[in-house]
Amino acid sequence: MDLNIYGPAFSTLVRSVRLYCLEKGLTANSGMSVDGRPVPLRSAGHFALHPFGQVPVLLHDGNRIFETLAICRYLDRVFPDTSLKSEDAASQTLVDQWTSALFTTVDTRLVRSYLLQVIGPRVAEPLAGPALAHAEHAVDRTLAVLDGELGERAFFCGVHYSLADALLTPMLDYLTRIPGREWLAGRSGLEAYLQRMRQRPSGHEVLVAPDFSELQPAG
Repeated sequence: MDLNIYGPAFSTLVRSVRLYCLEKGLTANSGMSVDGRPVPLRSAGHFALHPFGQVPVLLHDGNRIFETLAICRYLDRVFPDTSLKSEDAASQTLVDQWTSALFTTVDTRLVRSYLLQVIGPRVAEPLAGPALAHAEHAVDRTLAVLDGELGERAFFCGVHYSLADALLTPMLDYLTRIPGREWLAGRSGLEAYLQRMRQRPSGHEVLVAPDFSELQPAG
């Protein structure tokens, strides 16, 4: 019945699943091995776990679940006593719509188009010039929206921790680790929110400096 998360620890989405597990009180192993055997990214073994060679993948009780949303919903169904889903329709709708936005627009602007292009593990030539300015403008506009939405809430979508928090905090944490940039300066709401999330037991364990040593070329 062990929970095993396949994927490198530096992945924002692997971190999201780890946070979600910890907030549910679940213990999960994570890393680049399956059944004690290393499975490099983009190897045949990886594609056997995820048809598009992505992470994370959850292995549990003979089941293989890929895609972060499916994994977290699976965890809520299999471990209902610690579900992080709200029973109130309006509250859960708020979580669902922001979860969708975080998976798509926010992840694209903060992670795919910016973070992975400036400090990602495979950056050959970091963004520069007009391309960098364009990406940074998108980050700035996105953070302004997120800061306004958060307002005075304790958590991003209300008074309880949700999948939205598990998705957002790894992105914000990485932004604060870019040398020479103070992305949360002047956004006191987001800055205080991230500090609260880092101080939670889950944040202490997951929101740490990235280690890219797990990145191995496929055989």
